[in-house]
Amino acid sequence: MDEIKNELTEYADAHTSGESDVLRDLREHCYAHYEDSAMLSGFYQGRVLSMLSYMIRPQVILEIGTYLGYSALCLAEGLADDGKVITLDIQEDTNAVARSFVEKTEYRRRIEFILAPALDIIPNLTETLDLVFIDADKPNYSNYYNLVFDKLRPGGFIIADNVLWSGRVRDEEKDENTQALSDFNEMVLADERVENVLLPIRDGLMIIRKK
Repeated sequence: MDEIKNELTEYADAHTSGESDVLRDLREHCYAHYEDSAMLSGFYQGRVLSMLSYMIRPQVILEIGTYLGYSALCLAEGLADDGKVITLDIQEDTNAVARSFVEKTEYRRRIEFILAPALDIIPNLTETLDLVFIDADKPNYSNYYNLVFDKLRPGGFIIADNVLWSGRVRDEEKDENTQALSDFNEMVLADERVENVLLPIRDGLMIIRKK
């Protein structure tokens, strides 16, 4: 993944409020030990997710794709007083790391980990969702969107990560992941049930509001 990085993004980083000590430690742990560290939301995007969550004050957040738990912790910062994050993943090793870092925080009882395929879990969720964060396998982005939509309250939000895919969504010839993200972007834009804005942050964040 090629992040959007230039002098202005570096200036933005330098003029953004800091993260917690646990988030910093988790981020440094990821960069030191994981070759796929680009999967982590990272400092600036994490602060954006936190700010959006604070603005929404969600009661229930669904995250599809836990990885090391960094984004779940960022999103949890803006929860309503008795709110929770439900985060889904299938990787046992990274999930164990996520749980260990969450246990160090005030959100340890407010983040619910489910280790199972999201396509199997989402249809059985009974909660009304206020915010959904999609950051998992790219070919299923549209499937996740369609599965969560009726569970999302009117006025609720879906945020999808990596929708620019290092700029490859503009390529004429696309591999499976790129085509899936391109199709997802076009589907959202054509969906009259929502309003959306694609933010050129890091690798692209699609912010979607259900009307």
